[in-house]
Amino acid sequence: MAAEHPNAQDEIALTTAAPAAESAMESDASESAQTSARTKTNTKKNAKPPAKAPVKASDKLAKLGLRKDMDFILHLPMRYEDETQILSMREASLRGGSQVQIEGVVTAADVQYRPRRQLVVTLSDDSDQVTLRFLNFYGSQTKQLAIGTRVRARGELRHGFLGAELVHPNYKIVNEGAPLPNALTPVYPSGEGVPQALLRKAISNAIERVHWRDTLSAARLASLQLCGFETAVRTLHHPPPDIDQHSLMEHEHPAWLRMKFDELLAQQLSLKRAQLTRRSKGAPAMPVVGELSNAFLINLPFALTGAQEKVLAEIRADMRQDYPMQRLLQGDVGSGKTIVAALAAAQAIDNGFQAALMAPTEILAEQHFRKIAAWLEPLGVKTAWLTGSLKKKEKDQANAMISSGEAQLVIGTHALIQDSVQFANLGLVLVDEQHRFGVGQRLNLANKAVAGKVPHQLMMSATPIPRTLAMTYFADLEVSVIDELPPGRTPIVTRVIDQNRRDEVIARVHAAAQEGKQVYWVCPLIEESETLQLQTATDTHMMLAAALPGIQVGLVHGRLKPAEKQTVMDDFIHQRSQVLVATTVIEVGVDVPNASLMVIEHAERFGLSQLHQLRGRVGRGAAASVCLLLYQGPLGGTAKQRLATMRESNDGFEIARKDLELRGPGEFLGARQSGEAMLRFANLETDQWLVEKARNLAQELLKHDPVTVAAHLERWLGNKEEFLRV
Repeated sequence: MAAEHPNAQDEIALTTAAPAAESAMESDASESAQTSARTKTNTKKNAKPPAKAPVKASDKLAKLGLRKDMDFILHLPMRYEDETQILSMREASLRGGSQVQIEGVVTAADVQYRPRRQLVVTLSDDSDQVTLRFLNFYGSQTKQLAIGTRVRARGELRHGFLGAELVHPNYKIVNEGAPLPNALTPVYPSGEGVPQALLRKAISNAIERVHWRDTLSAARLASLQLCGFETAVRTLHHPPPDIDQHSLMEHEHPAWLRMKFDELLAQQLSLKRAQLTRRSKGAPAMPVVGELSNAFLINLPFALTGAQEKVLAEIRADMRQDYPMQRLLQGDVGSGKTIVAALAAAQAIDNGFQAALMAPTEILAEQHFRKIAAWLEPLGVKTAWLTGSLKKKEKDQANAMISSGEAQLVIGTHALIQDSVQFANLGLVLVDEQHRFGVGQRLNLANKAVAGKVPHQLMMSATPIPRTLAMTYFADLEVSVIDELPPGRTPIVTRVIDQNRRDEVIARVHAAAQEGKQVYWVCPLIEESETLQLQTATDTHMMLAAALPGIQVGLVHGRLKPAEKQTVMDDFIHQRSQVLVATTVIEVGVDVPNASLMVIEHAERFGLSQLHQLRGRVGRGAAASVCLLLYQGPLGGTAKQRLATMRESNDGFEIARKDLELRGPGEFLGARQSGEAMLRFANLETDQWLVEKARNLAQELLKHDPVTVAAHLERWLGNKEEFLRV
């Protein structure tokens, strides 16, 4: 592996290199001028602010995570600028709207005050002239850009009142005949006080210092059709003049493919190694599927679907092992994940262990408690309910049941992870809507197990995760999929309607209520916002109550007290109210079979997965169900695609695939990973074939080549690997 300098040595090297880099930075006059103009502050006359110690260049770079040589080498350009050619003024003026580089002599320079204070410079060559306009500048620039000075400027050319102009261009003072770069100029991700010149110099220094060694053998590279690591790095930081610029800019060049593959391989190796580490830990084996499990199945008023039986068999097999289950159970809205979770809990109880189910909201936790308790309590199971809103006496009673082991099943919210909650023998952790919890929160619950043992974990998600995303970010988990809906579910018809037709929608709601059906009306905000002038839940509730005389209209949102929320929900569940105006608190888990009409206000403001979750609140009974997506025009391109996808598809996996394409992976990952651990270079839509190759090689290396595994992870993740293990 390359001899990559330790932190202390790099600190010295960077500090030594900084003056050279900063002198190079000073040659880019416009960059330092604009930085100075932005940071200049007004002080009182004769005031002497306390002197601040200058920040070292190495400290500024460290804030970007750039400490070791390999950090710099893997800090790859986000784009490139072509400074290899100069256009004449006449040629440049014909390229309005595009980036150009020109060179000429200043023939005029004036500070103008209309319509605002600005520095206007005229730059001329033998063919024509171009105006340089600076809206933010400082006094010394007027001297710097004096008449007769030769300037090389780069920026987007526009046509204004004075003809062709560059607004706030990058520029340098040059001598006639000054050489041009012979390669594209990289532009790097940066931060405050870190100019491009400093980054370029520091990265070039690191490239020359490091001792190159590829973590992949020549034979492996040949079989994967990848170029060498050093070749890829040098190409991306210093692209040669004859490079295919399109493939470079689009991240399709072989050099980019190598870096993307290495990044994916590091992630696969880390997650798979974390999986192996977990398997080395002890967990309570649960071999018995006993009386409770059998009685539970016998007493169910319906039969499990084939998909439910398949995933239940996978879960039961995992729980029989003496290493911890780490399984993600995913399925579309209404596919029956709760019953599978309850059967997993029954197996834990059959083997003498406690099970705990944690949900992200009180409404969802309450829904689980009512449903699962109704199934298990008649069979003799003691259940406990724990949320933050309980009174102290109720919490103390629940905690006593949990710590003594009397409560065999505990259901609640984040309250389950409080220090005061101690389990007698926790063997199974169930986490619903797992992406809504932080990594630390899930681990806190898992850490409440019996000393020396790790509980089995089953995480559930009603947001189907596209296969490529699951392979990449959930490579350390076993994934079970319920890909079949229970019989009797009716397809939901979705319509997209302009909000100008609101009166027609209200008439439809009125007709449905009079027929004995129930209606959800979802709004994105609770009260008026100055930034988003959206119809609010409170206003909508008042409007519908007035427009629907004789029909009971309820209102539920996140700011209601838990008891108030539950009263409103109980009224709707038991058909004492016909219409429920709600915010997205009803997004998951709420199950009212008689509700067959869903109206979603300002649907253009919601993400695809959220729209699909909301729509899934209807279609749970025998009645034909309809979802009306009210939108405020005009619609942007992404909003149009979202609404069209909802209208055309009820398939959660297809919707998830489209959502990944439109929004990126963050929607699905939630708090599992922070931005630091997200893929920087690979694209899950276009690079799926690389994911497959990386996964296969990771499995091979973990079995046969631990030295390469360690070297590759050290290069790409360093001390960040721990973050990926949770």
